[in-house]
Amino acid sequence: MSDPGTNAEPAASAERPGSAAAVTTVGIGGAAESTDMVLNIGPQHPSTHGVLRLRLVLDGERISAAEPVVGYMHRGAEKLFEARDYRQIIVLANRHDWLSAFSNELGVVMAVERMLGMEVPERAVWARTLLAELNRVLNHLMFIGSYPLELGAITPMFHAFTEREDLQRVMEEVSGGRIHYMFNRVGGLKEDLPAGWLGRTRQAVAAVRAKLGTYDRLVLGNEIFRGRTRGVGVLAPEAVHAYGVSGPIARASGVDFDLRRDEPYLAYGELADVLRVVTRAEGDCLARFEVLLEQTRNSLDLADACLDRLAGLPPGPVNQRLPKVLKAPEGATYAWTENPLGINGYYLVSKGEKTPYRLKLRSASYNNVQVLSELLPGTLVADMVAILGSMFFVVGDIDK
Repeated sequence: MSDPGTNAEPAASAERPGSAAAVTTVGIGGAAESTDMVLNIGPQHPSTHGVLRLRLVLDGERISAAEPVVGYMHRGAEKLFEARDYRQIIVLANRHDWLSAFSNELGVVMAVERMLGMEVPERAVWARTLLAELNRVLNHLMFIGSYPLELGAITPMFHAFTEREDLQRVMEEVSGGRIHYMFNRVGGLKEDLPAGWLGRTRQAVAAVRAKLGTYDRLVLGNEIFRGRTRGVGVLAPEAVHAYGVSGPIARASGVDFDLRRDEPYLAYGELADVLRVVTRAEGDCLARFEVLLEQTRNSLDLADACLDRLAGLPPGPVNQRLPKVLKAPEGATYAWTENPLGINGYYLVSKGEKTPYRLKLRSASYNNVQVLSELLPGTLVADMVAILGSMFFVVGDIDK
């Protein structure tokens, strides 16, 4: 039985949507020299993490051209921003990268606060930093578990979801949501942290850190995994810069850039002695996985540092009092954050009304996936899933 997400049927003339077309090159004397096949991976395929389509041109078993086809999940979030007020847009920004909901909220409220010239209470700044790092760990654990699964190893996924549940429990306790937290507000947070929550969070962080060694042994120590990923899908630093690739993927290619260190926001400026930007020089699938795993460890260290600071802060407010109708002054601003998958940017334009005139979202996954058109050609079809999975994207983050 064929995979319904992988369509490969030769056609004599034109390519039809959802099928494959054979392109024949005619040589001297009318003899057929070679046949290229156009193969559609998706838009419904388990290796694409959602509704993504890859249009591949194959020369035998080797990919000669690749085109990511996006837009199947597009819901017009940027246009909807214009019809919602500054409190309501948080729920729209929350969802495009469903693994990084807290970080998505954060970029929007930071842009609005910058427009208003608003200072956020210190307690809220440190709590936001803590929750952003916990959200980063949740995001990375999903890919740490799912990437080996795509290469045939099912066990790491069970471990990753066990560790995710430890952190998911404390995130749900503080915000009331498991996936879409809706805990950020313009001017701070929805409410203060629950009594005893810092202690429970410290225990959860310690539990996750104690289990990360499992992935060193189970995944990085597995010769099949290393054979499938080492030297495969090498992304050059020049391509990183050309396509605007960011986050763990860029750092795995030796591009040493992290907004938390290079343009600090929240409390990251005070965490310089804890923050460690993890890089590799190889730029292959294995390097991308190693960076993700090491960055998870560092995020847990950052979470511990935030917990220490919050424990020493006196009680105080976690938000600013806002008017019933919140209006941003006329003008424009740009805020960007180091989201788990890379750099997210928010370009906010206001005409002095209660709704944004324009809110343009620059999502990390969109740039990270478009480089596939340069990364996949020349590689084998057998390595395509390994390369695709190592790009660590969320399709909703591509389509917005």
